Amino acid sequence: MKHVPAKARRHLIPFMFLLYVVSYLDRINVGFAALRMNADLGFTPAVYGLGAGIFFLGYSLLEVPSNLILERVGARAWIARIMITWGVISAGMMFVTTPASFYVLRLLLGIAEAGFFPGMILYLTYWFPAAERARAMALFITSTAMAGIIGGPISGFLLSMDGALGLKGWQLLFLAEGLPAVLLGFVVWRVLPNGPAEATWLTTEEKAWLIEQLRTEREAKDNTRHFTLREALLEPRVFLLGILYFCLTMGIYGIGFWLPQLLRQFSKGGDAAIGVLSAIPYIAAAVAMVVIARHSDKTGERRWHIALSAFAGSLGMAISAVATTPTVVLAAISLAAIGIWGALGTFWTLPTAFLSGTAAAGAIALINAIGNIGGFASPYLIGMVRGQTDSFTAAWLLLSACLGVGGMLVLNIRLGGAAPTRGEAGSH
Repeated sequence: MKHVPAKARRHLIPFMFLLYVVSYLDRINVGFAALRMNADLGFTPAVYGLGAGIFFLGYSLLEVPSNLILERVGARAWIARIMITWGVISAGMMFVTTPASFYVLRLLLGIAEAGFFPGMILYLTYWFPAAERARAMALFITSTAMAGIIGGPISGFLLSMDGALGLKGWQLLFLAEGLPAVLLGFVVWRVLPNGPAEATWLTTEEKAWLIEQLRTEREAKDNTRHFTLREALLEPRVFLLGILYFCLTMGIYGIGFWLPQLLRQFSKGGDAAIGVLSAIPYIAAAVAMVVIARHSDKTGERRWHIALSAFAGSLGMAISAVATTPTVVLAAISLAAIGIWGALGTFWTLPTAFLSGTAAAGAIALINAIGNIGGFASPYLIGMVRGQTDSFTAAWLLLSACLGVGGMLVLNIRLGGAAPTRGEAGSH
């Protein structure tokens, strides 16, 4: 029955991958829209930075209740609801006319999407034993990098179609990239199984084997230390993991929201050319994420894989802060992306090393909520600094420092819990 996790990967990961590509693209496409929208609407870097980041206030506020609802009502219904509402609001971004309307729609978008990513992370724990989890999570989270690979050229192309359908290029971008989420939400409602027991593509024997594997792991954790939801939400290690994730998201959204404008500063190419160039760091990140997570699963080590990745990201951001040529800037940002995304796939195995069930649902959401405060702070601070200095240097050095702190922090987190398995021995 060792083939069952591989079978689950084949059936689930490609579809989940597609869902999160659409999610991440709708979250960061404002970075490309800003190339034209800011000038059309008179938005300053500070206005844009606040609007880009305010998404995460609503998003973080509702992470925990959203994940608890998902665990109660099932993934299929709740993920479908999330996708349909965020798709409608994302497409509605085309109607932005003032800073106030920009802020309100970005806030509503965050509220609508709250719980999607931690819900997907929790959902993966319903299917994959610990020894398979980093690889499965990395394959899923690679979608954030793939959104940059696919979304960059597409967004650049849509942005260049100014006047099509009587719309500005940035309005067309929001419309064209928001509607797929609505359509996929209805697909989720029809096809996504809530767990192994509902999987029509598993035999009765395969279902029984997988359910038993996951039950045995869960009981081993609970026998070592059973966490209630309240205990999990007050657990110091959960807060430390939230701070670590904050450090990583500072880098993720620094790149996600500001890379197009950084490339515009160093490149004289048009919108389509910038879209193509922006895909390069994400290609490097996608490859690195899968390789690092696979090696982490193979060796059973977690913390050093995350720490060394974070240090590489810190170095890349520091070099990009002082580089003066387009080639060096792009290479440095690619190194930063390798480090940041390389840490992500393995990172999400850490909370599930000592938590399960409702406790895991709440803790994963809380970690994501704390971490995504970085999604607000990063674009907002960069916008403030760039507005005052007309440069990315100081902001990029700040992101470098955050990633360095994250690397040191993970080396000091001890995740005692259930007896270690091959895939989680390095976490203890």
